[in-house]
Amino acid sequence: MKRFKDIISGIYIGFIAVLLYAPILVLIVESFNSSRSRVTWGGFTLSWYVKLFNNNQILEAFITTVLLAFGSAAIAILIGVPGALGIHAMGRKRYKTMMALTNIPMLNADIVTGIALMLWFVHFIPLSFGSVLLAHISFNIPYVILSVMPRIQQMNVSIYEATRDLGAGPVYAFFHVLLPELLPGILSGFFMAFTLSMDDFVITYFTKGAGVNTLSTMIYGQIKKGIKPEMYALSTLIFVLVSLLLSIGTGISAKKEH
Repeated sequence: MKRFKDIISGIYIGFIAVLLYAPILVLIVESFNSSRSRVTWGGFTLSWYVKLFNNNQILEAFITTVLLAFGSAAIAILIGVPGALGIHAMGRKRYKTMMALTNIPMLNADIVTGIALMLWFVHFIPLSFGSVLLAHISFNIPYVILSVMPRIQQMNVSIYEATRDLGAGPVYAFFHVLLPELLPGILSGFFMAFTLSMDDFVITYFTKGAGVNTLSTMIYGQIKKGIKPEMYALSTLIFVLVSLLLSIGTGISAKKEH
């Protein structure tokens, strides 16, 4: 009976894995397909990767996307980590209220957030790369707070207090006591924010200015004409890059746990 349950569990997990990774596998295979037709195999080629690095429009959109993702994730960390520490120090009622407010942007529909931010920006600043950066920071902060908060709750606050009692300043105590304890949560929040920013389309579409293109908005503009095969190659490289970053982050977190 136990063996039967193990077989069923294995089939079920395999089915989930197929649903999750089969489309990505197709994308990777198509990035090496020499035929422009997506339904026929024309032979193995690396030409789409070569053309990718010679396509200035795609490279410019990729650089903009990476700068946007890295910048918004880094700033969200700088704001979200102190914010999480501040929320944790609040009383029970204020803590629950702030956590409920933190969850609202995550549960809110992207189209509502995008339109609201657009209306806010047009009254104060011109739509540009800066407006998109501010928009991404705003939806990344809650994810950083919720990633760091469990580490704060598990942390032994007495160590920090003892460090202060022994004469350490707040800055020294933060970097030598708090930061090492919170590092796994910070890395998790950073990678999550980075990935969400790379992936976002709706909020970026409503808050970007003329001449600002990310990969998602550029792909949307190509849908009617047909997506260029170079985009399959770029998507494959991004998938490999994100997988490597995730593996590194997981390895660092596991090392810190031990």
